[in-house]
Amino acid sequence: MNVSHSSIHPVEDPPTTDGGGGGNNPPRIRMKDLQGMPGTHGGLVLRLSQFAFAVAALLVMATTSDFPSVTAFCYLVAAAALQSLWSLSLAIVDIYALLVRRSLQNYQVVSLFTVGDGITSTLTFAAACASAGITVLIDNDFGSCGQNHCVQFETATAMAFISWFSALPSFLLNFWSLASR
Repeated sequence: MNVSHSSIHPVEDPPTTDGGGGGNNPPRIRMKDLQGMPGTHGGLVLRLSQFAFAVAALLVMATTSDFPSVTAFCYLVAAAALQSLWSLSLAIVDIYALLVRRSLQNYQVVSLFTVGDGITSTLTFAAACASAGITVLIDNDFGSCGQNHCVQFETATAMAFISWFSALPSFLLNFWSLASR
């Protein structure tokens, strides 16, 4: 028996029309058409910006000689490394989906993206907050920025916050997509 499954051969939903309406209703935007979702150009831009800022935070922090002496800074390096790997892998998936014109609105795929985005963005935010606290402690309370690399610490922390800020829309859009099913 030769049966075609929708997961192998995707089928678009036919547009709904009102039989007696005047046709004044504009077409509704479907969730899969929103920019920023997986498999869209906006989603790819978000992933690449997440990757770029996470790598910047990682490189700036790793170039300092004394970051291993503070646990929060080590945590920032680990979180930025995880965020950069996650964002790069999903950017590659987005590029593939755009090249072959495939939709990534499968329930399992969106669930995986949502959980991964939630975990990585939470870790990045927590690491950035911890690093910001330590940087403020070193600068304001101890007043020892002359002996430390405060400018590099502040720059890496800012890059981590920007990476989190660009990861947040991805998580929220994916979560909204799951919640609206």
